[in-house]
Amino acid sequence: MTSYPVDMTVKPEVEAFFDEATNTISYIVKDPTSDACAIIDSVMDIDYAAGRITYDHADTMIARVTEMGGTLEWIIETHVHADHLSAAPYIQQKLGGKIGVGEKIMVVQETFGKVFNEGTEFQRDGSQFDALFKDGDTYRIGNMQGFAMYTPGHTPACMVHVIGNAAFTGDTLFMPDGGSARADFPGGDAGELYDSIQRVLALPDDMRLFMCHDYGPNGRDIAWETSVGEEKAHNIHVGGGKTKEEFVKFRTERDAQLDMPKLIIPSLQVNMRAGEVPTDDDGNPVLKVPVNGL
Repeated sequence: MTSYPVDMTVKPEVEAFFDEATNTISYIVKDPTSDACAIIDSVMDIDYAAGRITYDHADTMIARVTEMGGTLEWIIETHVHADHLSAAPYIQQKLGGKIGVGEKIMVVQETFGKVFNEGTEFQRDGSQFDALFKDGDTYRIGNMQGFAMYTPGHTPACMVHVIGNAAFTGDTLFMPDGGSARADFPGGDAGELYDSIQRVLALPDDMRLFMCHDYGPNGRDIAWETSVGEEKAHNIHVGGGKTKEEFVKFRTERDAQLDMPKLIIPSLQVNMRAGEVPTDDDGNPVLKVPVNGL
């Protein structure tokens, strides 16, 4: 078991940005003692039917960092998202910062490099990113120390990032009434997801948890912040002492009924490239549609 450097005395300033089109929440995480900040799980806008990419969501975050006089040190992806496109390189071009993801990105690149019939020019070594995090790796945002927890199950490259008393869960957990993410994508595993969630729930009860997605179950308002204690007590999939066997049975049956995310095809191609859109031989941005490949 990895020993993680939890420090609940550090209280980062967290600002959330909700993308209605994909139900994604992106975050600016700022060191209260300096100008340093990070952006977690950014969104690039796409009109898939029209084949048009824009940057309104990213521009809003860029404007906010500029307004606060922030110095962007990190652009972090909690995993290779299948439901929205990352704006990491666009933000990096405007504000700087290092793009980081879990080291198991290489597994994802190998898997989906085959699905999308990528040629040898597509590097499957994670070199598109500036940093590849291993379990327990630490990094600095100004005077704050963050660390990465390896939390596979939804995808092989999922990481939860903990910065002081705030943890950013990616798709590993949803709000208590939302439960957990699916585990049926290539490389996913419901048993691994349960084990990963238990590692997150072993953090202090008053650790703030920030979700990557929320869908407003039962018509409630969109929400994105909860706590370890709340999840342990009330999460509908894993809370209240639910066993691994119960979770795997439920998750497997539930996943078999789910449709593929609407943006999975463009998202995977872009996100496994750290947010870069693939190009054809003439340098034009293009996306492939594999038939019966997913």
